[in-house]
Amino acid sequence: MAPFGNRMRELSEVMSVTTATPSPTSRNTVLIRPTPSLPTLDVGEIWRRRELLYFLVLRELKLRYKQAAIGVAWVVLQPVLAALIFAVIFGRFAKMPSDGQPYIIFAFTALLPWTYFSEAVRRSTTGLITDAELIRKVYFPRLILPLATVIAPLVDFAIGFIILLALCAWQHVPLTPNLVFLPLFLIVAVALALSVGLWLGPLSVRYRDVIHALPFLIQVWLYASPVAYPTSIVPERWRLLYSLNPMVGVIEGFRWVVLGAARPDTVAIVTSSVVIAASLVAGLIHFRKMERSFADII
Repeated sequence: MAPFGNRMRELSEVMSVTTATPSPTSRNTVLIRPTPSLPTLDVGEIWRRRELLYFLVLRELKLRYKQAAIGVAWVVLQPVLAALIFAVIFGRFAKMPSDGQPYIIFAFTALLPWTYFSEAVRRSTTGLITDAELIRKVYFPRLILPLATVIAPLVDFAIGFIILLALCAWQHVPLTPNLVFLPLFLIVAVALALSVGLWLGPLSVRYRDVIHALPFLIQVWLYASPVAYPTSIVPERWRLLYSLNPMVGVIEGFRWVVLGAARPDTVAIVTSSVVIAASLVAGLIHFRKMERSFADII
């Protein structure tokens, strides 16, 4: 009985040591929680994957100008050529008013945020399909993909803004202190592009018709926005309804920042900001609900 008693005492000592000292693997605990009923923006998880976001943005910039004969010069040519065409057709032939500013500056100030918006929407709509293999094979917050596609065109925007400053100097248009509000309206433009991408991106995964219809939708949206004309030509009774187009507030804000109008069109800016905020929240909920099926149907 003595050996048996000694064996039992040794076994009890081993069990006590095992219970008191946790194994190294027990320190790395994975908690599995149910998905909340209302999808939320997991900022912490996106921040932990910030290096992935950085490399995806860098990849977007490289792919855009890879094997392009004139490279980054396309960033300059696209808005400049569009502004020249608008200046000839709408400024000279159609005699469109420009609120007392040189028409090419008037048009370019609107084309700058519009070019960013249209490019960001195009990329965010097709980005999920382009990265289909990445979505199928690797887990990461899917929201990083539309974020990367709306951040990358900001580089083009920065280059275009330098061109705008050069045009203002050429046309002797003085800069105003309102430029301090430029980041605010730029954030609004980014939020709008992201909200549209959160809606159209998941829809393009399920319905490829969205990709085919996107160029037409962007073209219609261009002429429904005050790019070639000022909002002052819109009758007052239609102004509020017209401002439901969120790009109206963005463009009017940029013109107020750069051209220094007497006062911004507060009705258009506030209305557009409310529409953008609502569409961003709804788009986030829509995206988080549909992202569960991306890998299955993409």
